[in-house]
Amino acid sequence: MRGGDERSEGLFSYVSCEARVPANHALRAIRAIVDEALEVLSADFDGLYSRIGRPSIPPEKLLRALLLQAFYSIRSERQLMEQMDYNLLFRWFVGLAMDAPIWDVTVFTKNRERLLSGDVAAKLLSAIINQPRVQALLSDDHFSVDGTLIEAWASAKSFRPKDEGGPGDDDDAGLASSRSEQATAPTDRNAERDFRGEKRSNATHASTTDPDARLFKKARGQAAKLCHMGHVLMENRNGLVVDAILTHATGTAEREAALTMLGRMEGRHRITLGADKNYDTAAFVAALREMEVTPHVAQNNTNRRSAIDRRTTRHPGYGLSQKIRKRIEEVFGWTKTCGTMRKTRHRGQDRVGWSFTLTAAAYNLIRLPKLLAAA
Repeated sequence: MRGGDERSEGLFSYVSCEARVPANHALRAIRAIVDEALEVLSADFDGLYSRIGRPSIPPEKLLRALLLQAFYSIRSERQLMEQMDYNLLFRWFVGLAMDAPIWDVTVFTKNRERLLSGDVAAKLLSAIINQPRVQALLSDDHFSVDGTLIEAWASAKSFRPKDEGGPGDDDDAGLASSRSEQATAPTDRNAERDFRGEKRSNATHASTTDPDARLFKKARGQAAKLCHMGHVLMENRNGLVVDAILTHATGTAEREAALTMLGRMEGRHRITLGADKNYDTAAFVAALREMEVTPHVAQNNTNRRSAIDRRTTRHPGYGLSQKIRKRIEEVFGWTKTCGTMRKTRHRGQDRVGWSFTLTAAAYNLIRLPKLLAAA
């Protein structure tokens, strides 16, 4: 018998958000890990807020909502607030009741800025990694490092000579002042720009939209884009991120960031570090050995002499590190596609770096339930 297409709306509901979420849903295991990490950060949250005034959005709820944004590839905070209004799974994960009002998007983003000043993203990543059950999954001896380009939220038209001065946008009429254009100001919203014959470099030009972005390309034949550079330190046993940092996009940024992340490791003994050919320089290899780090760096023998010799390559562990280090591309692949970090939604190195670190923490959380279940 065919059922009728009738609406039956009840006046009252006696089912909670908790009952709506399946017992075996992956977010249940993820929330347990997140809640334990947020409990560790409670003292840090107290230092970010005043003891007087109106209550703000709880930082625990705010961070859970931002993690959902990475898990489900939500492109903006406005869309996140919209989905939290009707998605019972999101309400349960964040900790909101079924009839609780959703925050205004402007209030949400304003409260997020407070967490930016407290470097909460890096502390959350550290709190997740330092949990005893997670520590059992990590390697203490073998690590890999690499960097990737994060496209800036700025167009090539905003890359203008530094001596022009004054604020500008990607699509403002001020673009007509370029040497390559006529003096007539465009009347349309997005004016045309011809860069042919114009020499541009980071030394003489800067983006008026995101001054921290740099014009950069990683390989010959690729188009140079305004971007930042994100760096990840990965342990080799299960491919989990143990540290993440964002810097300006320069030719030496990957090696400098690697030394910075290694210097931040606590209680470190002699370890190995896998890396690609870009790290094969005499200065970087010497710095690693001075830090008691065995450089398992890929040899770069193209028209030059590699800084890695048979003292390192003759060991079986070197070849193993070279195979495992490629797993770091899985981190970048997830953060750029699911985590929406291929082109950042923020401007400025601080905001982009905070978002990149939080997305790296989200990558760990996605993988941890299966790893813990198999352990």
